[in-house]
Amino acid sequence: MSELKGQIVLVTGATKGIGLAVATELARCGATVLMNHRGKPEQALDALEQVREISQDAHLLRADIADASDVERMFRQIRADHGRLDAFVNNAGITLDGYALMMGEAKWRKVIDTNLTGAFLCTRAAARLMARRRTGSIVTVSSTSALSPPAGQANYAAAKAGGIALTKALAKELGSYGIRVNCVIPGFIDTSMTRQMPPERLEENLRHVPLGRIGRPEEVASVVKFLLSDASTYVTGSSVVVDGGLVC
Repeated sequence: MSELKGQIVLVTGATKGIGLAVATELARCGATVLMNHRGKPEQALDALEQVREISQDAHLLRADIADASDVERMFRQIRADHGRLDAFVNNAGITLDGYALMMGEAKWRKVIDTNLTGAFLCTRAAARLMARRRTGSIVTVSSTSALSPPAGQANYAAAKAGGIALTKALAKELGSYGIRVNCVIPGFIDTSMTRQMPPERLEENLRHVPLGRIGRPEEVASVVKFLLSDASTYVTGSSVVVDGGLVC
């Protein structure tokens, strides 16, 4: 498979879960995959080795996307090493759940800073690189929490809803530069984030999924690949829900 052969693609939060599945799928499609991570070097190296079993053209980039100077440094490195960026997958995110009445500002800000401000900082930097060549594709990974927020996720739901709105606004702003901007909205996917949920809570939630099961990261990755590929050249400003029918 070579749908993205020769493309330079950055994936944030690429060393586990959906991000790793996306990086793996893009490597399989012939892309040069730049795998962003924030910490845990051993986990990052393990993920890199996994992707390099498919393609040697994968590279780690360490940066905290919530830190504007770190983001700037990462994109300077991309420009110096590769000269361009063809596609960007804005996937990195965290959860720090808690009821709003008892949530401190630190917990609120950390989630907003990573999941929303970080998305803005990286998307802006990616778009600046792409605009020079008047072509590119950006995909943001949101969550069904943005569409149907559960109790205890005010910070996460607000940030992920902001990602959807950011997608729609930037699709209008960047279309004239030939840059497409879309969003993927996963439901319950088998990742470390979902595994943190109490089993009984997850089981109860899955009762509301018409397909009757949890999703696989690879099922999200295949949609991301579609939105980055030439199969979707007239798709921008769209949000594709990958949730087994949870919010239909």
